[in-house]
Amino acid sequence: MITILVVDAQGGGLGKQLIHSIRKEISDVHILAVGTNTAATTAMLKAGADEAATGENPVLVASRKADIIIGPIGMVIADAM
Repeated sequence: MITILVVDAQGGGLGKQLIHSIRKEISDVHILAVGTNTAATTAMLKAGADEAATGENPVLVASRKADIIIGPIGMVIADAM
């Protein structure tokens, strides 16, 4: 089973759309969602994430387990998120 980590900030709109699309296309996948705030985390859980957490440390922990990491471009730019 593939494990996908979805990281999102602000209201979680992008993460919500990504999770919804992944669920529609891939049946055998485990989705971890990490939001930079509770609004983002809640939105991604409602979209169908299997597990979710909020904050910086969960990003580090979840990225060790993930096969694929998806999120906004800001996560690879220093101090953008």
